[in-house]
Amino acid sequence: QLQLVESGGGSVQPGGSLRLSCRASGFTLDSYAIGWFRQAPGKEREGILCINSSGGRLVYADSVKGRFTISRDNAKNTVYLQMDSLKPEDTAVYYCAADTFPYCSIAVGDYEYWGQGTQVTVSS
Repeated sequence: QLQLVESGGGSVQPGGSLRLSCRASGFTLDSYAIGWFRQAPGKEREGILCINSSGGRLVYADSVKGRFTISRDNAKNTVYLQMDSLKPEDTAVYYCAADTFPYCSIAVGDYEYWGQGTQVTVSS
């Protein structure tokens, strides 16, 4: 059974950092494109970053450029989201998603496999 599990969420003060993990089970992530998404209360799910299977293409939403980075460790079957300079507007549930297309996408509808999400709260 293909499964994605996010972890690393929590509460942090503005300006702080968090690193989220997305670990796969039942399949190997190195042949999948991975996207990170977030959904704030009352808002639609927003795609923020992705990395394709070769790791060579990254797409960033304007809202996180210069602050968030995505990386993958194929040996650990895990993709990471490093979030720095966090702002209160980054507060949301963060999801990772995977699919087999060879390109990179931050479109919600492009992904078939989703994790359950992890809460990130940025507040003083």
